[in-house]
Amino acid sequence: MRKSLLTITVLFFGTILISYIISSCKKEINITGIQFLQQEIPDGFPQPVYNFEDNPLSKEGVELGRKLFYDARLSADNQVSCGSCHEQRAGFGTFQHDRSHGVFSSHTDRNAPVLFNLNWSTSFHWDGAFTSLQEEAIQPILGHIEMGETFEGIKNKIKDDKEYQALFKKVFNTSAIHPIYIIKALSQFTGSLVSANSKYDRYKKGTATFTAQEESGYQIFKANCATCHPEPLFTDYSYRNIGLPIDHHLEDFGRMRVTGLREDSLKFKVPTLRNTYISSNYMHDGRFGTLQQCITHYRTNVQAGPTLDPLLTNGITLTNAQSDNLLVFLRALTDSNFIQDPRFSKPQ
Repeated sequence: MRKSLLTITVLFFGTILISYIISSCKKEINITGIQFLQQEIPDGFPQPVYNFEDNPLSKEGVELGRKLFYDARLSADNQVSCGSCHEQRAGFGTFQHDRSHGVFSSHTDRNAPVLFNLNWSTSFHWDGAFTSLQEEAIQPILGHIEMGETFEGIKNKIKDDKEYQALFKKVFNTSAIHPIYIIKALSQFTGSLVSANSKYDRYKKGTATFTAQEESGYQIFKANCATCHPEPLFTDYSYRNIGLPIDHHLEDFGRMRVTGLREDSLKFKVPTLRNTYISSNYMHDGRFGTLQQCITHYRTNVQAGPTLDPLLTNGITLTNAQSDNLLVFLRALTDSNFIQDPRFSKPQ
């Protein structure tokens, strides 16, 4: 528990620092000549819950955020960008790694969560430690085993970049490289990432049809998975203990890191299942390399415990054929256009 208490303490003071950076820099920015954007709301989606009132989306702001997102100079060793761990080909999550790799060959303790459809959430990270996209953008930059940089260090590295000077001037009416402008631009980019064009979405619109296996898998999903992964977002954004044995090397107690409450022990945020077929590894610590392993866990390996979600007391009963069909349906949640969209790719 000593490691857990230390983690909670670090998170507490880290959150204070993040809140200070944001609150101390809030001020009106008079901007002219930029193209403001409306939040994208796909057909069938609810209204977004995230508020961009103090950081209105703009085409130029998103473009600045994209440049920053892929710039490895934001890390201490100039080798790690946001896009290093949040890869577009994996729905902006970790691609075929158990946990994220940070500066100087370090290894973080969690699998990087996907970064799309964030505007429908009010808390972020596996444990919900942050309540804004701006807070979420700061933590990896300052984290010593993630990017390990300071804002002063970033400023010194990019202040003479003419393209940055022009973009900051256009978006924020100043060419000054200030921390609040960096994180606002990053949060505009991540806030623009919307995925809603999978085969499932076309099926719901009546422009595509499911195969017999996909239809069977869809019905199996609705009967066994939809309580925690409801359509159309395929997550209810709750925190649940799904019966994973704790990795004593990591000692990650999930939501309890943030709240300090024993009843939150081993609870992690329910991830979306959109694009899950191409975003391995799985679970908060990336312990499963395939979706089949995930399904096997729910079928046979759920570990009992005081905070186990009651829905999983008896696991999930599926035949091998049902398991196979469920996998086929999950593949239909892949948005191939999104993971190849040049608007979100690394600038050339």
